[in-house]
Amino acid sequence: MLRLNILLLAAVVASALFLVHTQYEARRLFTERERAQHDARELMTEYQRLQVEKRAQATPLRIERLAVAQSMQSATPAITQYVEDKAAAGGAQ
Repeated sequence: MLRLNILLLAAVVASALFLVHTQYEARRLFTERERAQHDARELMTEYQRLQVEKRAQATPLRIERLAVAQSMQSATPAITQYVEDKAAAGGAQ
């Protein structure tokens, strides 16, 4: 009878330790998941901010102002230079 009591006590202690470990692991994983979700929200906010900034940088009015400020001109056939790839042209013959 004493052996059975000791065996049952050991089983209860082992079960309690396993339960404590499982609860600790569950809390740790929950915290890690919450942190990952927070990071994902921050990254999404940053991505949206960068998309807005990208759209603002690519407006036609801004590009026109930059072109005028840097004395650029529209591409016309008179100022266009065509480059021929001799390696590709030679291989095609």
